[in-house]
Amino acid sequence: MNGGDIIAKALSAQGVRFLFTLCGGHISPILVAAKASGIRVVDVRDEATAVFAADTVARLTGVPGVAAVTAGPGVTNTVTAIKNARMAETPLILLGGAAATVLKGRGSLQDIDQLSLMRVVAKDSLTIRKNCDILPVLRHAFLAASSGVPGPVFVECPIDLLYDEAVVRMLYGAGGSDTQGGGVRARLLSWYLKRHVDRMFSCEFESMEPHAIAGSVPGLHRRDVKNAARMIARAERPVMIVGSQSLLFPEKAAMLASSIERIGVPVYLAGMARGLLGREHPLLARQRRRDALREADLVLLAGMPCDFRLNYGRDINPAAALVAVNRDRHALRLNRRPQLAVHSDPFLFLNALAGSMPAESPDRETWRATIRVRDREREDEIVRMAGQDAPPLNPLAFLKKLEGAMDERSIIVADGGDFISSASYILRPRGPLSWLDPGVFGTLGCGAGFALGAKLVQPESEVWALFGDGALGYGLIEFDTFARHNVPVIAVVGNDAAWSQITRDQVDILHDDVATRLARDDYHAAAEGLGAKGLVIRAADEIDGVLARAKELARAGSPVLVNVHIGITGFRKGSISM
Repeated sequence: MNGGDIIAKALSAQGVRFLFTLCGGHISPILVAAKASGIRVVDVRDEATAVFAADTVARLTGVPGVAAVTAGPGVTNTVTAIKNARMAETPLILLGGAAATVLKGRGSLQDIDQLSLMRVVAKDSLTIRKNCDILPVLRHAFLAASSGVPGPVFVECPIDLLYDEAVVRMLYGAGGSDTQGGGVRARLLSWYLKRHVDRMFSCEFESMEPHAIAGSVPGLHRRDVKNAARMIARAERPVMIVGSQSLLFPEKAAMLASSIERIGVPVYLAGMARGLLGREHPLLARQRRRDALREADLVLLAGMPCDFRLNYGRDINPAAALVAVNRDRHALRLNRRPQLAVHSDPFLFLNALAGSMPAESPDRETWRATIRVRDREREDEIVRMAGQDAPPLNPLAFLKKLEGAMDERSIIVADGGDFISSASYILRPRGPLSWLDPGVFGTLGCGAGFALGAKLVQPESEVWALFGDGALGYGLIEFDTFARHNVPVIAVVGNDAAWSQITRDQVDILHDDVATRLARDDYHAAAEGLGAKGLVIRAADEIDGVLARAKELARAGSPVLVNVHIGITGFRKGSISM
């Protein structure tokens, strides 16, 4: 056995089914052992994609996702994806190769101070120094990744701790059979290397038996639950916002939806919570959230802080009572101090709250009707704007058609700016865990990895990966990955030949479109060259037929890219975030 075998055993014990990677000599034993242990090893074309895919597996299953990358540039290429997972509060493990322990700091290939670098972006950054450390370090990594506020943990795996002891002794010349000749210096070096290897392999691999690790969750005080129930019962115009952190137990999504129903408050869903109540639930509100928050007399914020998405708390009526629930103590009071701050898991809190609500509550039908009317007004406005001329094709009109084409088991992956933000107003996630976007970091380039992870976890679902043409530039090469691994996702790129979210306001404010224009490239032809199927839509009368063909090709096992030539509308004018 070797260190790679022990790592693979530990991953299996934790319930890891997929290992995402881009190969490198520093991590070969991990990949070979993972494959031998029954873990599906999925190799991609960019290390960031590996992390994004692991991120998605964690979001959809609750088990930390795992990626493995080689040393040096392999690790540095993951920094954006790791920081995205940190801000999205996703539990994952990044295994990074590293120089041999005896050569650290001596100019070895790809040897940098990875621990300091990753400590800045990850939740924790760990290294393995001897074979006795492998299981304790991995236990700590899985515990840290899933406890409290979840996040990514980096584990550095030096190459000489991954191969078996005999090979390492041979490479070091530390077998101890020949200490004659070569002078005192050579004998001292031989003695040092032998002693170093003895310490590295001071434990027997065969005795190492990993076991599953469960993360810890902040506790729940009944007093907080009762106080919240009392405040909600008194409110005449309450509103609830449920964020991604409420879905950290994805297997219990149906229970969470049932609890929200029993609480009985109009609800806006954000991030990973989108789709939790299906498409048409009577409590679900989708449009003009700001208007509702400004009129509410109570706001329950579950698993989301008062950040830029809520205008730093200024969108909420200053006179409204605020109940905030979050695993992160800092996030509880970010930008606005709540009347009731509950440091707990939002899922546990909402379930307990549902059981504590009084049998009778105020008649809020007028308030609910007001919210429903605003939803309909905004939907009607979108329909009107979809009918406007925006050659070659109005993106809103296309998205309305796409909404009708998706089946009830669709998962929507969002990667882009203007096209994707427009889609968020029109596309209705079908059910829990059916909407995947990067989260608060707003990262471009996540789409290919998210789609890869989603389709592997839920192969029976249609996975629609929506890209802006700017964002597609990061992940287009991964159509090779989809084709090689038989992952039939359906990608749709809104091709308006611009970074439209930027150019619209840049031109209005600064009167220059510098660096915001693209070419209307044949992305469908590029996908064909990478082993996928490519389709193109240039006019409205082509939409239905092409989307039907894309679904047919995906069902037959082919990844598909649909290149949609769209124009630019004023739908999101003035949407720049600061």
